[in-house]
Amino acid sequence: MSVDGQAPSPVAKVEENLPAPISRLIQLRHTIAQPVFAAFLAGGVAGAVSRTVVSPLERLKILFQIQSAGRTGYKMPVGQGLMKMWRDEGWRGFMRGNGANCIRIIPYSAVQFASYSFYKKYMTIHEGEKLPPSKNLLCGALAGITSVTFTYPLDIIRTRLSVQTADFSHLTEAQVKDLPGMWRTGVNIYKTEGGFLALYGGYVPTIAGVAPYVGLNFMTYEFLRIYLTPEGQKNPTSFGKLLAGAVSGAVAQTCTYPLDVLRRRFQINKMKSMGYKYKSIFDAIRIIAMEEGFRGFYKGIVPNLLKVAPSMASSFLSFELARDFFVSLGDDDT
Repeated sequence: MSVDGQAPSPVAKVEENLPAPISRLIQLRHTIAQPVFAAFLAGGVAGAVSRTVVSPLERLKILFQIQSAGRTGYKMPVGQGLMKMWRDEGWRGFMRGNGANCIRIIPYSAVQFASYSFYKKYMTIHEGEKLPPSKNLLCGALAGITSVTFTYPLDIIRTRLSVQTADFSHLTEAQVKDLPGMWRTGVNIYKTEGGFLALYGGYVPTIAGVAPYVGLNFMTYEFLRIYLTPEGQKNPTSFGKLLAGAVSGAVAQTCTYPLDVLRRRFQINKMKSMGYKYKSIFDAIRIIAMEEGFRGFYKGIVPNLLKVAPSMASSFLSFELARDFFVSLGDDDT
């Protein structure tokens, strides 16, 4: 009998008779199969897959977002912007910042999906209960805040790497070759812009944008997932998951995009070559509205929507496939 008065499970009896390495491997499989841990690992896989697929559009979106009055290096349609990026920087231009982005997005996505699973678990009263949209929205918002808090310095570095070679910085060829990588960029921010807090520059507008975005994303996905599940089935088809992910991402991003523009502007607010000197969120809103008009808050929305659909579709699908695989490792097949 076990310490709680229950007889050991058949799996436990089998493990007692196995060599120690095999027994530890079985225990590891059962640990990985725990819902929150499986969601953590699957979230990392989903993040890496989704961001690499859309890396060129992600970088182009950032370059569009930081254009302003008198700074028009990338003031052009999406197709021309991609061609300019290819001509100026080649394949590396498409992937510039993606290494930092993947290093950021793997833990970011892992923490986001795991924390969403965690918050859902503690908001569910009865096992198997479907949460109402309002609670899915809240769980998603909390998951967004949690993931941003853990990984925000990497987002700052990724943004700097994405913009530092764009032609509006007027860099010479020698300067381009000597541009810092991830580590040097982070150290430079720390040393020259205010220490540790500089690595969290723009954190407040980021949270203001990410919380509703992630909340709307998960809420819409959960809602569509129900209606895209064939009658008599527990889950949608792969196409249904792709469609739900694409629509949920587009809806959430469109609703919260102006806050994403503010986030990018504040992340480069102290870069001398960019010339932004916003004093606060409200000051930034006032200046953008006066100098760039309403469209200033939606700069980069076209490449972003082109990016969001395949990004979120591949993210949710790869997450569910990876999570189901990790959970299956706990099946009692001994």
